[in-house]
Amino acid sequence: MDQQQQIIQWLQADPYRMRALSIARELGLHQWCLAAGFVRNLVWDQLHGYTSPTPLNDIDLVYFDEEDASEQRDLQLEKQLLQTPSFQDIPFPWSVKNQARMHLHTGRWPYTNMEDAISYWVEVETAIGAKLNNNGDVELVAPLGVEALFAKTITLNPKNGEIDTYNQRVNSKGWLQHWPQLRLVVSP
Repeated sequence: MDQQQQIIQWLQADPYRMRALSIARELGLHQWCLAAGFVRNLVWDQLHGYTSPTPLNDIDLVYFDEEDASEQRDLQLEKQLLQTPSFQDIPFPWSVKNQARMHLHTGRWPYTNMEDAISYWVEVETAIGAKLNNNGDVELVAPLGVEALFAKTITLNPKNGEIDTYNQRVNSKGWLQHWPQLRLVVSP
């Protein structure tokens, strides 16, 4: 089984993640995925042989909508998610961010789509997401591939290059303590 299919299988076996994907799909967003730790942590848990998933700090719902890139729209979507009757099935808070405006925080040129935006995230392993398509099948959004996830690394994204942010994130998130088989890769 290839690595992408393995990740999809692990997602399908996780009832909380599948429920979160289903709830997010109900928003009807054009370009969206549940990203970052939603997929990354699951893979690292599996590779470390953990029998129960590491609790998420939040569920990162990212999307791309140039027509309404306001922060107010993100807050409206978060509120809508909180009011979803099946929200009680999800024990984690939602964090909704329209990637069409994230270039304003990074000082980069505007991103062209969601995959372009994700491809600039600080760690290669974090630049991954999953969504449910219209047929209910899980699809991965992985502009930088999935190989680094399976290599048990935390890799500074060369497209990003923010070493201070990378170091701060590695230290503050406690990844090396929680997943001790991981190793840092600062240059590709």
